[in-house]
Amino acid sequence: MASLPFVSFFSFLIISSTLTPATASNTTSTTIKISLSPLPHHPSSDLYQILNNLATSSVARAHHLKHPNHPKAKAKAKAKAKTNNNSSLLKAPLFPHSYGGYTISLSFGTPPQTLTFIMDTGSSLTWFPCTSRYLCSQCSFPYVDPSKIPTFSPKLSSSKKLLGCKNPKCSWLFGPDVESRCQDCEPTSKNCTQTCPPYLIQYGLGSTGGLLLVENLVFPQRTFQDFLVGCSIVSNRQPAGIAGFGRSLESLPSQLGLKKFSYCLVSRRFDDTGVSSNMLLESGSGSGDTKTPGLSYTPFYKNQVSSNTVFQDFYYVTLRKILVGDKHVKVPYSFLVPGSDGNGGTIVDSGSTFTFMERPVFEPVSKEFEKQMGNYSRAHEVENISGLAPCFNISGHKSIQVPELIFHFKGGAKMALPLANYFSLVGDDMVVCLMVVTDNLVGQGARGGPSIILGNFQQQNYYIEFDLANERFGFAKQSCV
Repeated sequence: MASLPFVSFFSFLIISSTLTPATASNTTSTTIKISLSPLPHHPSSDLYQILNNLATSSVARAHHLKHPNHPKAKAKAKAKAKTNNNSSLLKAPLFPHSYGGYTISLSFGTPPQTLTFIMDTGSSLTWFPCTSRYLCSQCSFPYVDPSKIPTFSPKLSSSKKLLGCKNPKCSWLFGPDVESRCQDCEPTSKNCTQTCPPYLIQYGLGSTGGLLLVENLVFPQRTFQDFLVGCSIVSNRQPAGIAGFGRSLESLPSQLGLKKFSYCLVSRRFDDTGVSSNMLLESGSGSGDTKTPGLSYTPFYKNQVSSNTVFQDFYYVTLRKILVGDKHVKVPYSFLVPGSDGNGGTIVDSGSTFTFMERPVFEPVSKEFEKQMGNYSRAHEVENISGLAPCFNISGHKSIQVPELIFHFKGGAKMALPLANYFSLVGDDMVVCLMVVTDNLVGQGARGGPSIILGNFQQQNYYIEFDLANERFGFAKQSCV
């Protein structure tokens, strides 16, 4: 295929677009006038590889979230942090990156050392690249030099401490029976110096391993003492640390005692742009039931299945139905709501790039797009090299009609996705692709975990709120630039 420049759908929507209801059918779609200019710095060979990497990574992460390798026993203690004042609102900037995530800057230690972390609602441990010997394999991503990854230096911090094996926080990661692994400690000893076991965490295609520390987490307005954090010595395909915003005791929201956190993800341009938006962290006593004006809410669903306690870490929401245009796509109920085995349902995951749907969900959605966009031929060559499908060739068309994609949630909340959140345009021969992924696994034996994973690409230009005090998920369209 000849070298083609990449054009992003959201770039031309901003430049020139006319959005009018289609009249050619009974379904709801958007008619778009095409007026495009290529994004800079993206030869198509690189862009197709970036898209393929992101699609592959999204599927691999879905497999990991659906089939965690090592379910842990849940500790029952409540996480509490020592603080130096009662300030209730904290802010941190979020930046998009070419390798798929959004990063937040956090400062640890005394004096503080500032590093960037991928903000991840699908995992709970926060960790940073640690020591001058840190090694990251397969980390040659665009805009990333593996030899120059910033690291935390424990020897420069006067407040760092290795986590002891009998410290209750060790059980947050390894379960209540971890003390049986403290073989160098006498049962009655109160001064055992043996450290908590090393950790190894999988993230789909990536992984990391190291030792646990307790350290100061420093914001301009507030310092949290004895924050549990991972000091990773080796990683694979993880070009930055992870800030875990999941639901476990070791997560950042749990340790900081957050009532809610919210963010607004700026548009993805598949580069390391300097544009950012703020993430808000709200803590303090009292919950209240005040809703943020303008937001639609749906309750979180707690997956309490005993066969895999890891599922309790995820932010489940109840998706009632999916609409493509005005067509209600028929999805088996067992995929929309977790069953007695804990499988099924929808989670919100900022660490996934593209939304994942199990094949029995994806296929009827995909086929409905194919049906309603039957005037455009399939671009199979682009599908093969990008990892995305379906893709349509719209060359020669001055405008195109694209059906709306709408998610209806429990409680009446409706997420009618902006076109830029589910279709992108690739190449000067004008090919558009659906930015939702699946895999080739079919059958009951292939199932497990959540059926739908709402990724960050679909969350861009939404104000997103995780109201932890009231167990609900809120959202509203908003320009995040």
